[in-house]
Amino acid sequence: MKSTMFHPTRRQLLITAAAVAACPAYATDQPIRITVGFPPGGTTDVIARLVANNLGQKLGRSMIVENRSGASGNIAAQTVANTAPDGTNLLFVPSSHATNASLYKKLPFDTEKDFTAIGMVARTPYVLVVNPQLPVKSVSELIALLKSKPGHFQYATAGQGTGQHLSAELFKKMANVDMTQIPYKGSSAAFPDLIAGRTSIMFDNVALMVPHVRSGELRALAITSAKRSPLLPEVPTVAETLPGYEVQGWFALLAPAKTPQSLIREYNAALNSVVNDAAFTSRLADLGAETMTGTPAAANEYIQKEVARWGAVIRSANISLD
Repeated sequence: MKSTMFHPTRRQLLITAAAVAACPAYATDQPIRITVGFPPGGTTDVIARLVANNLGQKLGRSMIVENRSGASGNIAAQTVANTAPDGTNLLFVPSSHATNASLYKKLPFDTEKDFTAIGMVARTPYVLVVNPQLPVKSVSELIALLKSKPGHFQYATAGQGTGQHLSAELFKKMANVDMTQIPYKGSSAAFPDLIAGRTSIMFDNVALMVPHVRSGELRALAITSAKRSPLLPEVPTVAETLPGYEVQGWFALLAPAKTPQSLIREYNAALNSVVNDAAFTSRLADLGAETMTGTPAAANEYIQKEVARWGAVIRSANISLD
């Protein structure tokens, strides 16, 4: 029997190429890149690398963590927002991702529309501390002192618009008190003046503050989460004096907005498995954090609420970073 060879026309080749291009390419043979908008060694980077190491094992994929620091994480966010939504480019963010939406008037991306959440990872509270020379031992005593001399006392922060700053602004608003911010370039730069008494008050990450509290250099008045911290179980919450006050830093894993939902679900299942692992939970506890799990929809809703909540605080305090 004589065989017949098929010779496609140029038009048929173009149609076939277009059809292939229209099909989603998930690039399952490529490594997954997780971009972090902060320098190596910081809390965000440390947790991101813990996630990457364990997530890669769950998915059977190689993982790369890339640090693109600058502009409070906005450079990294813009980079990922502009990548192909094929599951190979993810973004690991702290809670500043939500506050940046209001702190910056012009962002090169849309915080809510350009990303979709894979899932939450962890949250960590702050602790309200004072220099021991300040004559207060409780939140109620601090409020009374601040009301007696409005604007007289100074509080330290790790910088304008940081979680430490916003925690204090929310406290000021809810307690109806006034105190003056002294911004520093990071927490470590603020500690010497706080310990020496040149500033009196600060909100900061509980794990960072524990050594100073245990040594007696600082006095812990309250934890900012809704429940007490295992690191300082004897310290009450701010909410025990100011009902409804709650501040926690958090971390989440995001993807570009148009990433296929099948991949989002696959990554979410693997991420929840990582976060629920006892060794991972223990490592986070050492950092003063507790794990968070849930669906992508729940994570998106949580982040949207944080954007709205902190947007109101930022506008009320007239804070801007541009």
